[in-house]
Amino acid sequence: MARWNEKKHVLDHEHSLFWRHRLVDVSEPNLMRNVFPYVEVPRIDFDHKLLPIDPADDIFITDTTFRDGQQARPPYTVEQIERIFEFLHRMSGPNGVIRQSEFFLYTDKDRRALEACLSKGYTFPEITGWVRAVAADLQLVVDVGLKETGILTSVSDYHIFLKMKMTRKEALEKYLAIVKTALDKGIRPRCHFEDVTRADTYGFCVPFAIELMKLREESGIDIKIRLCDTMGFGVTYPGAALPRSVPKLVRAFVDEAGVPGHLLEWHGHNDFHKVLVCAATAWLYGCSGANGTLLGFGERTGNAPIEGLLMEYIGLRGSMDGIDTTAITDAAQYFEKELGYRIPPNYPFVGEDFNATKAGIHADGLVKNEEIYNIFDTKRLLNRPVSVIITDKSGVAGIAYWVNNRLRLTGDQRLDKRHPGIVKMHKRVMEEYATGRTTSISNEELERWARRYLPEYFVSEFDRLKERARSLAAHLVAEVVENAAIRSMDPSLQEPVLQTLLELNPFIQYIYVTDAEGRKITRNIVHITDRAKYEAAQVGEDLSDRPWFIEPMRDGKVHITDFYTSRYTGALCITVSAPIRNELEEIVGILGIDIRFEELAKMEEMAKDGRSRSA
Repeated sequence: MARWNEKKHVLDHEHSLFWRHRLVDVSEPNLMRNVFPYVEVPRIDFDHKLLPIDPADDIFITDTTFRDGQQARPPYTVEQIERIFEFLHRMSGPNGVIRQSEFFLYTDKDRRALEACLSKGYTFPEITGWVRAVAADLQLVVDVGLKETGILTSVSDYHIFLKMKMTRKEALEKYLAIVKTALDKGIRPRCHFEDVTRADTYGFCVPFAIELMKLREESGIDIKIRLCDTMGFGVTYPGAALPRSVPKLVRAFVDEAGVPGHLLEWHGHNDFHKVLVCAATAWLYGCSGANGTLLGFGERTGNAPIEGLLMEYIGLRGSMDGIDTTAITDAAQYFEKELGYRIPPNYPFVGEDFNATKAGIHADGLVKNEEIYNIFDTKRLLNRPVSVIITDKSGVAGIAYWVNNRLRLTGDQRLDKRHPGIVKMHKRVMEEYATGRTTSISNEELERWARRYLPEYFVSEFDRLKERARSLAAHLVAEVVENAAIRSMDPSLQEPVLQTLLELNPFIQYIYVTDAEGRKITRNIVHITDRAKYEAAQVGEDLSDRPWFIEPMRDGKVHITDFYTSRYTGALCITVSAPIRNELEEIVGILGIDIRFEELAKMEEMAKDGRSRSA
């Protein structure tokens, strides 16, 4: 059989029904130990068959910052999701370069965030969902009014046999049943072929895709397939073999399964440092969608960074297509200032040093013409001027430029070169060279001196931690007061929830609930080591004169106190409190949480050292 290829203007061979790939059901899992030995580094094997590039008619980016990306960091608040979504919209532009953004649907916070983003009325990114392959989960999609959702459909024998304890036939039947249910509800399914680079391409993946395309034809509803390189095994080398070859995987789905390129999407992970090149290669071989996250946040090593995908898109298309690249810088600054995330200085496009050079010979060239050592006009495209390199030849003006650039001071805020702090920094630089120094001054050194001589322009570590404590506390209490057990105002239901919250967050010192009259109704929820110190705090104690009680009762909002010394433990603390509401939204009580600042500071220090993540 043959079908006309509109693009190449010849007849393409098409398998007859007899020759179509069919499911190969096996009694034992094929774990491909010759390629994935597990006790050694995975092998990259070749079949020496070369494929020409064959891009899809349309290529675009899809986002999973709020789904996969959120699995790698402390959860975002509703307000943070709303703000980040605005950055994605700016990056997408009017033509929908970032076509879709994927949201969780399971918690009340998830749904409030989704509603806030939907209310903006943006065409792009379109908001889609993500659910498990469970029929009940699809009702969540219907309830929030989304047109499309991702469905987890694991395809490797590692998942089918070892995790799900099924056969391939059973897994296929399960997946097709959930897809049919989605179609019956008018939902556009997006099947996530989890672990596709470790799966049997022709024994399971292609036959599964063929069945999906049959359902698409019968229903008239598009069915998408996300090719998930879950473990980062994908490779782009010419002649590499399946299942690790990105080109051959994409072409197998297009040519053998008959999946149109606009219904294919690549989702990768960076376990082997190949996440961005694999996504771009998928584009080149016929896959329309490349999935990523802002700053590459994602499970384990992360996903393709959206800022990198945007640059790759522009490079491949030769057009900006309405992309606002300055939103990349604004988003990065938001992550640093508002979320407390420290971007590595050498991180491409947004790191502090990404468009600076420290080699002296390079610095000389940069002074003569910035194009010599700058990748593109970073001031125009990213609102990031070239960073000046400080040496003994920089002068006081060079120091002033560095400081103003580092602090992002503009207009009347800019510091003059005669500012006493600038003069002192210049003197410190010249002392370095007077003692024989030959290398340029690092940004770390300049930062240290700037903090010493211009302290009023820097947020101290203590101030940053205070703000972090307030933000985290507000987020915690806002989540907890929505819990059904807390809203019940039944202490026997509330106390187990509060105890779990205490155990999960060691920086919490004390949790308590009062009724609407200010009387404490719960027992002391404290760490066992502090229990004796709180003997004076009894059930029934009248706390109605406390500011943390009065303010939420007055305005119905979360209240955060200033720092104080706990009368029970002597520790430096803040108290965060929020109203508890019944089903009529009436305030029926107040939840209070005391945060121990020292424990929070220790947790932050461990996170900086890479030893743990925030709870």
